[in-house]
Amino acid sequence: MIRKCHEVDYEIIGTSMQLVEIELDPNEAVVAEAGAMTYLEEDISFEAKMGDGSEPESGFFGKLWGAGKRAISGEGIFMTHFTNEGHQKRKVAFSAPFPGTILAIDLAEHQGELICQKDSFLAAALGTQVTMTFNKRLGVGFLGGEGFILQSLKGDGMVF
Repeated sequence: MIRKCHEVDYEIIGTSMQLVEIELDPNEAVVAEAGAMTYLEEDISFEAKMGDGSEPESGFFGKLWGAGKRAISGEGIFMTHFTNEGHQKRKVAFSAPFPGTILAIDLAEHQGELICQKDSFLAAALGTQVTMTFNKRLGVGFLGGEGFILQSLKGDGMVF
């Protein structure tokens, strides 16, 4: 099922130590890994929440199950939600703690799902589901270098 995500504008800045600057319309939001935020403008509020916000109707136990899966895989239990609570466009920026290239991927162009290496997720439009998945090929898990735990990103918005 493809989820309806917020539509965000962005710019990737830099070469070897890149950051992605996301411009949020009023009441628009993004989710990010804890500690990924580089800077934010006024009117951007942030809150650590259990879960990615993709299923707001899920109850406490649904959120707890998702957080438990993240904890087992070595990821943080909480994700940070950044929301523009102002009346005009505002910016928030994210970067990785190590040198590398940030890729902007529109999930709508990839059938709504992307499987990537653990720890490769930086930020995404609110509505994107960020979950753990397991590599089903035994040889790749041991010999391929990727390991058994991967990340699954689902939705129809931008992920970084």
